[in-house]
Amino acid sequence: MTLPVWLLPFVVAIVYLTMFLLERRFPLRKARRPLWPRVLVNVAITGIAVATAAITVRPAVEHLLALSPQQNFGALALLELPLAAEFAIAFVLFDWSFYWWHRLNHRVPLLWRFHNVHHVDPDLDVTTAFRFHAVEIGYSSAFRATQVLLIGPAAWMYFMYELVFQVATLFHHSNVKLPLRIERAVNRVFVTPRMHGVHHSHFHTETDSNYSTVLSWWDRLHRSLRLNVPQEAIRIGVPAYSQPADNRPGKLLRMPFAEQRTYWRQDGATMEARPASRTPGPANRMHE
Repeated sequence: MTLPVWLLPFVVAIVYLTMFLLERRFPLRKARRPLWPRVLVNVAITGIAVATAAITVRPAVEHLLALSPQQNFGALALLELPLAAEFAIAFVLFDWSFYWWHRLNHRVPLLWRFHNVHHVDPDLDVTTAFRFHAVEIGYSSAFRATQVLLIGPAAWMYFMYELVFQVATLFHHSNVKLPLRIERAVNRVFVTPRMHGVHHSHFHTETDSNYSTVLSWWDRLHRSLRLNVPQEAIRIGVPAYSQPADNRPGKLLRMPFAEQRTYWRQDGATMEARPASRTPGPANRMHE
């Protein structure tokens, strides 16, 4: 099976535009900063990230995918299963391993320096989705290559997961307000905007939760799920990098190489954990 090369960028562009328009009509959280200056910053950082991916991630993955049928490597090569079962296993392994990669980017100080560029955006919407430092994209190519080596998927399986991955990333970063009962139902399987909004919170314990990308199961399985934070109570960003000057392209590109501030302190206050009295209900119960 082969997929047309234009399919991924075409679908991503359509979903991006759709989410952007829906956010204007049905916003989930109130914006803290003017829209268009943020959009210009995010588009600039995203453009550099996409260009970096084109010259690092894509060649590395495509080379390994071309070798896979010949060398017969990876976990799928050890199994003799129907094609549909192989695809399901590949999909689950890709998504589960990406959960751990995301979590690693939060836990390893050197990786967090670069991943922090994604989190210091003072608002969260679809334009934040691909806003990553170019260096993070560059070293992610090694992780992507490792995924392909260990899983050993057919090329179409990888690209089908990548298509779902990109669409899911746009969806859960969006600021689209869904009816609560619908989002609760969807969130039983997939990551949703309210769930990922908590991950971009000013509070450290909330940022260190909800690492899943496509399937929400991994946070439930690994006890890193946090849903009981009201969206109106969430302030997006990283406390120590919350000034307007921190969210400019040049500053963002230099940020990981400069001396790091104490991320979870602002104006002398420590933003480690939200008081329990302000998080109604159990952690696995999504709040409005």
